[in-house]
Amino acid sequence: MTITEGYLENPVFKLVSDTARELGVRAFVIGGYVRDCFLGSPNKDIDIVVEGSGIALAEAVAKKCKARVSVFRNFGTAMLKYHGMEVEFVGARKESYNRDSRKPIVEDGTLEEDQLRRDFTINAMAFSLQAEDYGALVDPFGGIRDLAAGIIRTPLEPEQTYSDGGLLDLPPA
Repeated sequence: MTITEGYLENPVFKLVSDTARELGVRAFVIGGYVRDCFLGSPNKDIDIVVEGSGIALAEAVAKKCKARVSVFRNFGTAMLKYHGMEVEFVGARKESYNRDSRKPIVEDGTLEEDQLRRDFTINAMAFSLQAEDYGALVDPFGGIRDLAAGIIRTPLEPEQTYSDGGLLDLPPA
């Protein structure tokens, strides 16, 4: 039995995988769904990060399964419901902050850049949806180790993670 047994068997994952391949983009399940898989907790809220346009992938998936897609262009996200599951799509992105503003400067990014901006290592874990390594865990920050040890840790130094998000007003170093 693999850790993903029962978690990536829902047809929506294969549909996303096949559609991403057809569009020439890479897609990954990321965040809480992955964490909850390792905890053995059911979760019907799926986040898909795409190295490319999350909205375009969501629209293509919705067309194939005849679902209605809700697009939130201001946030660069799209969401559809599929057999009781909510699937949200977003393009991989990197964020940077101007010291004078809490509003991020958002740019297209890679999976790893997207994982770096996540709050905790246990929420930065991803499952690949590529045919060549379908279901493989992508965990560059040791989230699985932290989850097993009951540790909450940030992918970056905590001061950077929380000051970037505008949660802390730290004096300059």
